[in-house]
Amino acid sequence: MLQGIRIVELASYVAGPGACGILADWGAEVIKVEPPAGDPFRQFFGSIGLEDAENRVFDNDNRGKRSVALDLTNVDDAEVLRRLVATADVFVTNTRPASLDRLGLGWEQLKAIKPDLIFANFTGYGSAGPEADKPGFDITAFWARSGLCSLGTVKGGDPAQLRTGIGDHMAAMGLVAGIMGALFHRQRTGEGQKLETSLLRMGIYAASCEHAIQLQMNKLASTKARPEAVNPLNNFFKTADDQWFVMVPRQGSGDWPRIARAIGQPALLEDARFTGVRDRRANGPALVALLDQAFGAMTWAEVQTALEAEKLIFGPVQSVAQATRDPQALAAGCYVDAPAADGSAIRLPATPIDFERHTPSARLAPALNADGDAIRAELGLAASN
Repeated sequence: MLQGIRIVELASYVAGPGACGILADWGAEVIKVEPPAGDPFRQFFGSIGLEDAENRVFDNDNRGKRSVALDLTNVDDAEVLRRLVATADVFVTNTRPASLDRLGLGWEQLKAIKPDLIFANFTGYGSAGPEADKPGFDITAFWARSGLCSLGTVKGGDPAQLRTGIGDHMAAMGLVAGIMGALFHRQRTGEGQKLETSLLRMGIYAASCEHAIQLQMNKLASTKARPEAVNPLNNFFKTADDQWFVMVPRQGSGDWPRIARAIGQPALLEDARFTGVRDRRANGPALVALLDQAFGAMTWAEVQTALEAEKLIFGPVQSVAQATRDPQALAAGCYVDAPAADGSAIRLPATPIDFERHTPSARLAPALNADGDAIRAELGLAASN
């Protein structure tokens, strides 16, 4: 779908490479520029003593790319990158702005080389302000700084952790959207431009409903434990066979009768403690205890049958292991099989959008500098020593 688009990626870890990985899946040629030691994410398993392990975490964001290793503090290698940018449609980087300027690779410098270049800049905290040049990871900038961690933490509890790359991958999709918008603009006008986003910006956008409430009301309810939930019905419950699930009542009061029927207790509709929304909230601990008892006496299969019969909205709480085997996730195309060198299949998460007229090719990440000499030859340069 993006055949003929060349992207030069000067990025490491997850968000920038993740965006370029999506664009590679969509048909763009992505040239990954790495330092001589490689993207640090190639060593993802090294910290636990598995330096030679298969690295599907790296493959996930770097599949289908070409790799060239350049030492940008070396004058000749920096010139290779500038020559490469002159052939590119898009330059993607998460290198801090001050570092780019020192290397002669900032926006103004590259725009002079390629006026219609799209320069996609990804940072931790944005390109302006006192912390513009501060390094940021998703757990610091996206999760902790944005308010998301606070929102995900039960009042009085320890701050909730963020697992690997979650904020980065959400931010990667935002970066992809910006690049596609800039490509569309260039197609219509011939104009290149700089675009940028940050982990902080994407974290606040991810929580934008809560930020909007805060801005309107100048206050925000804390995240409560299950018995004190603002809406006791919008909650997590566990079945007799230890399956947690979440139930989501729709706006209004129409789902309360359905829930009472589903648990076989229609008499609860006559209980004054639970008549209206405010009554149920005021008596939340008692209602949650009743629902815990009811659902706790049913198997997961029985809960599914009862809730589906009442057309209620609910879903299981699954482990990642369960999700990788979920028939619906498999049918929805959530995973893709990439061929390995020995002919076996390497299963990876798929990029999250399907197109009627484009089928992504499943490929693994390149070895470090696998295409270095070929890329130099294409630029009319001698092979590296």
